[in-house]
Amino acid sequence: MLHKRRDSKIRADGSPKPKYSRVRKMPTCNQLSNAKVYVPYLCAVLALALVGSLSPAKADDFEGPSFRKGLWHFVRTLDLVAHRKMRQRVLQREMTACVDPTVSMKATFASPSIGGCISARPEKVANKFIFANRCDYMGPVSTTITVNSDASYTEMNELNTGAHRVELVVAERLGDCEATPPTSDAISSAARH
Repeated sequence: MLHKRRDSKIRADGSPKPKYSRVRKMPTCNQLSNAKVYVPYLCAVLALALVGSLSPAKADDFEGPSFRKGLWHFVRTLDLVAHRKMRQRVLQREMTACVDPTVSMKATFASPSIGGCISARPEKVANKFIFANRCDYMGPVSTTITVNSDASYTEMNELNTGAHRVELVVAERLGDCEATPPTSDAISSAARH
């Protein structure tokens, strides 16, 4: 049996193929997070921006914790957990910034359902807010936010699908932010005195 060789530039129906017909599927945040350490931050920022644009929360609707604006110090760790006693630290980052953590808490509490992931409403137990399931850049996670005061909290996210990962954020307010940064004239005049 002889096979006719088709011209690769012609479709089966006889019409010409477009020059750039290849369509690539966009990778998910989980696929990207395995490739680079900084990508989860980018995915988290994009998810927070998307949440903010899709469901603008009114101040009256927010039933989560409130924190004071100011200079905050954050320590973020990410561990892979093989067994209860065996953990491997994958990431540890520290950051100090002038922020209002209540803004990011509003985004956390407004986590929408994404695809097959359905976010649960948080349950408040004493000083803890517990999400049995929340849709996060890592995937479906269980989240516990422990509020120590309006100047201190911890947030733990556990991913149990696939590789068990635990992300812990410890946040503490250091003080007030500077109103305005000193100008070069103020610095030079202070140096002369």
